[in-house]
Amino acid sequence: MSISHYIRDIGRGKDGARALGREQAADLMGQVLDQRVSDLELGAFCIAMRIKGETPEEMAGFLDATHARLQPIPNAGVPTVVLPSYNGARKLPVLTPLLALLLAREGVAVVVHGCATEEQRVSSHAVFAVLGIRPVGASTSLKPGQVAVVPTGVLHPGLERLLAVRRVVGLRNPGHSLVKLMNPCSTRSAATLVVGSYTHPEYQQSMSATFQLTGQNALLLRGTEGEPVADARRTPAMDVFHQGQMHRVQNLQEGPLTQLPELPATDAVATALYTENVLKDLLPVPTPIARQVQHLLHALKA
Repeated sequence: MSISHYIRDIGRGKDGARALGREQAADLMGQVLDQRVSDLELGAFCIAMRIKGETPEEMAGFLDATHARLQPIPNAGVPTVVLPSYNGARKLPVLTPLLALLLAREGVAVVVHGCATEEQRVSSHAVFAVLGIRPVGASTSLKPGQVAVVPTGVLHPGLERLLAVRRVVGLRNPGHSLVKLMNPCSTRSAATLVVGSYTHPEYQQSMSATFQLTGQNALLLRGTEGEPVADARRTPAMDVFHQGQMHRVQNLQEGPLTQLPELPATDAVATALYTENVLKDLLPVPTPIARQVQHLLHALKA
């Protein structure tokens, strides 16, 4: 099989390209994930979609194909939060591990999946390693209060290959949006929430539409440098999706900031030490992250 006929549709430039239907998008992504396409076809697909942009219908199809192929993480009966962590720290410390451990302290199981996509950034995985939390396999059954760090390649090697294209061409592709929307758990009930994040406002609209199309349970916010954790300096707007129905649960903090929290350097050791001190109550939990935790707990209970 080949995806060349799909590339002809999506590769006609920003104005001439035609969007794919959900079934077509699922077939295309299925071939990509099954690694039945050449490196040349894969690169052409990524560049064409980068120029055209993904529609919510296409992203829904990409998710259909991905969910059908992921190695599921057993979480039956366990309230679970899914944190996609792919961006890491550049100017601000990556506090995704702090968010995960605060949730775990409340008895929630947390899945942090990801892989390094940019060499210049400090990843959540590096911080978890300093904290002594090692990656697990996808067959690990989740328990309340557990943080499971799962590499993308464990979930699906074809997905890791798609993300790795960025290292060659230097541009994001649909895989980078896909991983922020997917739910790798075996049970995708109301007791499982995906935390989706965006950096640019246009992605807020497309991600919201995709969550609604696919009927997912999620919390969506403008994260810290692409990570699924609230900016420690200012509370972002947050929307909760229950079976695709959207509810605004947190408005954007307006007005000038009177005080900034003391944050660590961006390196893994400093971030891990800061995380431990917050968990020991030696330092306060940044208000935006505390609010995010409460919204997630409330959504799980609701």
